[in-house]
Amino acid sequence: MADNIVYFARALRKAGLRVGPASVKDAIEAVLAAGIGNRDDFYWTLHAVLVMRREDHETFDEAFRLFWKSRELIEKMLAMFSPVAPDKREKAKPRAAESRVADALFEGHRKDQPVQEMPEIEVDARFTVSGDEVLRGKDFAQMNAAEMAGAKRAISELRLPFDLVRTRRFKPDSRGGRIDPRAMMRAAARTGGQLVLPKFRSARQVHPPLVVLADISGSMSQYSRIFLHFLHALTEKRRRVHAFVFGTRLTNLTRQMRHRDPDVALADCSAAVKDWSGGTRIGDALAEFNRLWSRRVLGQGAMVLLITDGLERDDVGGLSSELERLHKSCRRLIWLNPLLRFDGFEAKARGVRAMLPHVDEFRAVHNLDALADLCASLDRRSATSVDPRRWVEAESRRAA
Repeated sequence: MADNIVYFARALRKAGLRVGPASVKDAIEAVLAAGIGNRDDFYWTLHAVLVMRREDHETFDEAFRLFWKSRELIEKMLAMFSPVAPDKREKAKPRAAESRVADALFEGHRKDQPVQEMPEIEVDARFTVSGDEVLRGKDFAQMNAAEMAGAKRAISELRLPFDLVRTRRFKPDSRGGRIDPRAMMRAAARTGGQLVLPKFRSARQVHPPLVVLADISGSMSQYSRIFLHFLHALTEKRRRVHAFVFGTRLTNLTRQMRHRDPDVALADCSAAVKDWSGGTRIGDALAEFNRLWSRRVLGQGAMVLLITDGLERDDVGGLSSELERLHKSCRRLIWLNPLLRFDGFEAKARGVRAMLPHVDEFRAVHNLDALADLCASLDRRSATSVDPRRWVEAESRRAA
């Protein structure tokens, strides 16, 4: 049993969990102290010792299911190495963290296999895609540990547009179109009023505030951590970025996101959030934001990014009114929904139908290409492809 726990911990570490030798020793001692009464007791004994962060729960759950259920493991191995007839049925969507756990569990087996000599084939790759392009189009939920690390590096290199808004204040400008009388009087005072030269000014332009409201409920757990990396990249490159997360309550993470090290920033965020991977109360979270934070952070043409799947568990009446209030308080409201990664997505959920009329753009946010398109569009007008009205009209036609 001790050897199996050591190997299981090694697989977890390769899958991305922070599991060291001390944690492995504590896990073995915990199992010896608690015993193995049933599968659930054994699961939670290991979970209490080996899982340090809320976002690692999905990876641990998938690893435990594969490692400690030998029948499924044998069936998977037989399916991998046995010839089978082609299956034309629609494949089920892989579970969260399944690819990372599979790579960690079968890495040793793949290394022990003899290298097969393949004939050298010349391939014309003019119309193929590179590994980076494949990574940019891959869903975050289906990435393994190495691909996830590459995605985090790519997010840190995203370039934000030079979007500016005019303010009511002015700045000295020799080529400005307005006379600056105060500057003229100050310059004339230096010469005793004998020489009065014209001075000019122009309107000051600043980066508008960027407010991010990200959903960290259970239905968004596959994307929560990569969203936090995206928020950290935004905070590092823009001065006035305000980050909020919500599940059943609203949490302000602006101060935690200001740390230069992304790992330290995300660790502080995990410690500050109390409702990670819980339920979803979008309406209550927006009501709290409108009541406590709207006047503080939505000035000077602020732009709001709302990251959620729109699966509201409470009454949608309050959700619609609160989102309408938020929409009227900001210059632009962009809704980022990972469910748009599915080609057959339809606006049938009550929360989605209640929110669509009050947003300016409706975008997907499930891979690197979607994030890059978002960053490139922050200083442009909304495109027709992201207009939320077409989803509302399509749902109205289906209902009729």
